[in-house]
Amino acid sequence: MLGAIMFSIVYITAGDMEEARNLGRKLVEERLAACVNIFPITSIFRWKDNIDETQEVGIIAKTKTEKVKEIEKRVKELHSYEVPCVVSFGIAEGSADYLKWIDESVED
Repeated sequence: MLGAIMFSIVYITAGDMEEARNLGRKLVEERLAACVNIFPITSIFRWKDNIDETQEVGIIAKTKTEKVKEIEKRVKELHSYEVPCVVSFGIAEGSADYLKWIDESVED
């Protein structure tokens, strides 16, 4: 049985849908993520001493925990932002079948 600590969700934001689709497709094509979900969001944030509000696109990538640093590196290579959001959350529990699918879909 696969241990839940082996898997993570990586949350990424992108400037628009095109960038999000490009990032998501690359992560899946390169077998860094098993799946990505892409959705519109409104972000309010502090940047260079200003408060900004903008429409962005959120990405949730499902992966093995060991791939999080590689995803961060790849996103930084491809992303238009100076400081892209790339944060991860460990998956504490989940469907054994789904976790097995992630394990099989992400390259070791």
